[in-house]
Amino acid sequence: MKRNSQFTMDVFLHGETIRCHCPADTRIGDVILKNMACLLSYHDDPKRKLKYTVEAVSFDNLNEAHKNWVGINLILSNRIVAFLLQTHQLDDMVSSYDTIRREVTFGKLKLDFLVGSTYLEVKTPLTTVNVKYGSDIQTKKVTPFSSTGRFQKHILELADSLASHERAILLTVNQYIPTDLKPHLHSTHYEEVKEDMEKAVASGIETWNIDLCFEPDGVSLYDLRKTTAQSMHF
Repeated sequence: MKRNSQFTMDVFLHGETIRCHCPADTRIGDVILKNMACLLSYHDDPKRKLKYTVEAVSFDNLNEAHKNWVGINLILSNRIVAFLLQTHQLDDMVSSYDTIRREVTFGKLKLDFLVGSTYLEVKTPLTTVNVKYGSDIQTKKVTPFSSTGRFQKHILELADSLASHERAILLTVNQYIPTDLKPHLHSTHYEEVKEDMEKAVASGIETWNIDLCFEPDGVSLYDLRKTTAQSMHF
């Protein structure tokens, strides 16, 4: 596999190189996306130019039997969270609800879920990937990112929702099993984001994390934990 552009990857499959859709338009950690194993999904849609989508990549050595796959399809996170809510696998976080609404308008923004009376916003960060790298993985020097405006707007909208709702949650979805905690890459607006995050948590916003286990035959919930206390030291 090799990343060809922001939205495409070239994958060697069944003896030929096939251009595939890359669903992550952001930076994926600090790795050079080249000569890495990946998981693909096939879509037999006549409207699609690229029939394959790269769903996950492996930062392990190519010859290792048990890989910690890292999911890179950001849109998939909301579908997975919806399934986990419907099957009550997240009851430790939110329970006793009769309705699950998606893309709920609040103020000028749309939030991902309204679960009963709890607003839920989902984030899937990929700028830092907390997994161990295999010896074959090449890394590159990265610069601080600056696209934090949408995140700041959403956490402030979540904080505002507490005026009329009992709870609001910011849920971070790791599409992998963390195996190596790495320093958080600060954005160019870090101080502003930190201040907004502290205000949101002080107003009552809860933060939770889920870790997912990606396998060639499916995805499962690996861990769910509350992280509000740590978020005060964002």
